[in-house]
Amino acid sequence: MLVHVELSKIIIDEKRQDQVIVLKEKKGERQFPIVIGFLEASSIKMKISGLEVPRPMTHDLLVAIMEQLDTRLDKLVIDKLIDNTFHAKLEIKTADGQTKLIDARPSDGIALAVRTNAAIFVEEEVLNKAAFFKT
Repeated sequence: MLVHVELSKIIIDEKRQDQVIVLKEKKGERQFPIVIGFLEASSIKMKISGLEVPRPMTHDLLVAIMEQLDTRLDKLVIDKLIDNTFHAKLEIKTADGQTKLIDARPSDGIALAVRTNAAIFVEEEVLNKAAFFKT
């Protein structure tokens, strides 16, 4: 079963390589952290902060490519947690109605989702392993 989640926090520490994002249930109290790279965290933060850059960044380029190919990111699904590493799939819709699944790091998927307003989901099993309750 898929659980709809949303980006809750981005914790950036410029002295460290690894950063943390927190996703939380849209209709619940569970949330969970994902450790991501500095560049991905910065990309997500820039977009949600409304910061415009003069030239397209990598995630902006991917969105532009999808638009030119007449496809769209329908949703991101965080579907596995293996050895403390999250795995995800981009669910891409084509112009002729086909669905394509593409393996992705959750951080890249979230960076694309915030640019396209795509929904973010997590498998219930993954959420059960990784979640903590909001206090």
